[in-house]
Amino acid sequence: MAGHRQSKKRRYLTWAVAGAAVVTGAGIAAQTSMAATTWPAQKTFTGRAFDTCTAPSLSAMKAWHTGFYGAAAVYVGGKNRGCAQPNLTASWVKSVNSLGWKLIPIYVGAQPPCQTGSSPEKLSAATAASLGVTDAKDAVAKASALGMKAGSPVYLDMEPYDVQNKTCNDAVLTYVRSFMKTLRSKTYRGGYYGFTSSSAKAVATAKDRTDLPGNLWYALWDKQNTTTADWPWGATQYTSHSRGHQYMVNSKEAHGGVTLTVDRDAWDAPVAIVG
Repeated sequence: MAGHRQSKKRRYLTWAVAGAAVVTGAGIAAQTSMAATTWPAQKTFTGRAFDTCTAPSLSAMKAWHTGFYGAAAVYVGGKNRGCAQPNLTASWVKSVNSLGWKLIPIYVGAQPPCQTGSSPEKLSAATAASLGVTDAKDAVAKASALGMKAGSPVYLDMEPYDVQNKTCNDAVLTYVRSFMKTLRSKTYRGGYYGFTSSSAKAVATAKDRTDLPGNLWYALWDKQNTTTADWPWGATQYTSHSRGHQYMVNSKEAHGGVTLTVDRDAWDAPVAIVG
């Protein structure tokens, strides 16, 4: 997400180195640790979505509700969240939901120990499991406080890193599994944002599927509004409304007379349950 946790320039350099709403129960087949709980029906959106660093004002959201986009991603928390969120309140969530917007909660948790640059929170092999629990509990608390109910997804944001570094990659997967298992224990669905060249690849290609996210939002900036034509892994992975695709970044657009710079997403995956 360009500029949302790091500067736009740094994210490009790091990467180089390293609609209709429906209700369904899909998107959980790949997840574990869910059997004993009665889950609210999944709320799915299929269509165009956007994400931007700071949640836009309510007036901007009203202006942008033209039908081009149907969902917006919002940064609900995490120590590595890059922008202040003066607009992101429970009242704002309720209001934009009443307008017809679907919301995609993102949580910017601990980042890999081998990742270039500094982050307020980094995981290590020793802290990965405990941080996963702590961060997931915080993510649920933040989403719940905004009016995003049980059954909603939370998408854990993991920026690019060297997946060939086995120690680092193992620590990341330990953290991700711990985060997802804790989310599900709180009856929130597990989602994950990452890059096809690194962080998403690590999850998609992991041989041990235990407690990995059941919904994958992959960053591949090829300007293709699709979740299928450029899907880089097995065709049977993350099916049944479990994919998002960030396909364009830093797109300066005007809708309803209001101009914003956003990242574009093709969406076919869970969104927050509000109301």
